[in-house]
Amino acid sequence: MRILLDTHIFLWYVNGDKRLSNTWRDHIRSLENEVYLSVVSIWETMIKYQLGKLPMPQPPEIYLPNHRTQHQILSLALDEPSVTYLAQLPPLHRDPFDRILICQANVHGLSIMTDDNIVRKYPVAVFT
Repeated sequence: MRILLDTHIFLWYVNGDKRLSNTWRDHIRSLENEVYLSVVSIWETMIKYQLGKLPMPQPPEIYLPNHRTQHQILSLALDEPSVTYLAQLPPLHRDPFDRILICQANVHGLSIMTDDNIVRKYPVAVFT
């Protein structure tokens, strides 16, 4: 299975947050799955950190890439087809980061792993 982690899922995973179920944690760890973190999630986290809305144990420019690599999570770049796919999305979600993650999941054939109920309303494969 090819999985795109929503930003909060990645943070829950690397921080050992109890909100992430053991089942989902096992799927992220499984070598049978290709698990991705979008650079969009890095961008989102950097902004929230700089605004003082998201405390981190280390600066995010160090913490995020180190943990992504340590956990063998692949990086997903932002590309033009993903950005132009925005034209096909209904305006259900106001969060631009979530909207572009939905686009990336659709363009790259990924299932998005998220706890966000609004994302689930979109025509996108959602990991359950």
